[in-house]
Amino acid sequence: MEDNAMKYLGAGIAMVGSLGAGIGLGLIFSAWFGAIARNPSVESKVSKYGFIGFAVTELVLLLCFVVALMILKG
Repeated sequence: MEDNAMKYLGAGIAMVGSLGAGIGLGLIFSAWFGAIARNPSVESKVSKYGFIGFAVTELVLLLCFVVALMILKG
């Protein structure tokens, strides 16, 4: 295979982690909204953990993207 084809293949494989990030975000927000719907008085306590989970999951997505860009540039 050509070098460019291998770079594109590697970048595509590096982005597989974004699938997990998308599923994780869906699970986080569904549980977050479900908890608030069941007991609205805990919204202030649950929101902190929801935002932390969102940030960590987005970090995984951004790291996948950065690795893919590094593979394409290298």
